[in-house]
Amino acid sequence: MIIRQLNPTDAEDYLSIRLEALKDSPYAFASSYEEERNQSVEKYKSSFNTQSNAITFGAYEDSQLVGVVTLVKEQLLKLSHRANIVAMYIKPEKRGYGIGKALVSHVIEQANNINSIEQIYLTVVTTNVSAKKLYASCGFEVFGEEKRALKFNNTYYDEEHMVLYL
Repeated sequence: MIIRQLNPTDAEDYLSIRLEALKDSPYAFASSYEEERNQSVEKYKSSFNTQSNAITFGAYEDSQLVGVVTLVKEQLLKLSHRANIVAMYIKPEKRGYGIGKALVSHVIEQANNINSIEQIYLTVVTTNVSAKKLYASCGFEVFGEEKRALKFNNTYYDEEHMVLYL
């Protein structure tokens, strides 16, 4: 397995796995498949090409993108010591093989290399037990719970807010 930062040539693969994630786990993301299905590959080519506050990493096995995660650095001066993990997804058939742990560990390592980042935040749906275990095993701690954070198909989902102090 290879983990690396995605670049414009990965945009098509990223869009494909992103749409799969939104279909496979609609309760786990604030965005929906319906909202993103018409996104263009150009959007991701552009975002992977610029030096932005977001860095997306991909896990590759046999040249296939099997997992992704994005680290978003806060831009406001008073929040510039913080970053957020978003858009984490591992293909269902690849779960349980350590890919998620490798991706999160890689993001933590990269965040440690950015001098201003002191803490990393994420949110996880409370029913996603395997993701919660993964994040806890990487050192994240729950600091709050948001009731009815997401609503999908008339069902509410609570989210836990987690933080890792570097």
